[in-house]
Amino acid sequence: MIVRIMGEGQVEIGAADIDVLNELDSELEAAIESGDETEFRTKLHALLDKVRHVGKALPDDSLEPSELILPPADASIEEVREMLGDTGLIPG
Repeated sequence: MIVRIMGEGQVEIGAADIDVLNELDSELEAAIESGDETEFRTKLHALLDKVRHVGKALPDDSLEPSELILPPADASIEEVREMLGDTGLIPG
């Protein structure tokens, strides 16, 4: 799965890592619903850090279509809320 982190570039994520990313995504959604800015920031950074850790960076000139687009680390709760679909940022 090709994932773009806005402002950073693309990474390729293996299927084996999707479950743990879904767990982090669910935690992020819960933080958004609670309106807790500190918890939101912690969960967003945890999700992005995990994507960076497990993902294989694609070259900057790669033209692969992104299957997922994740917000930048400095995104607001409102910006991320607008990006959430029915299945969160990362579909199951």
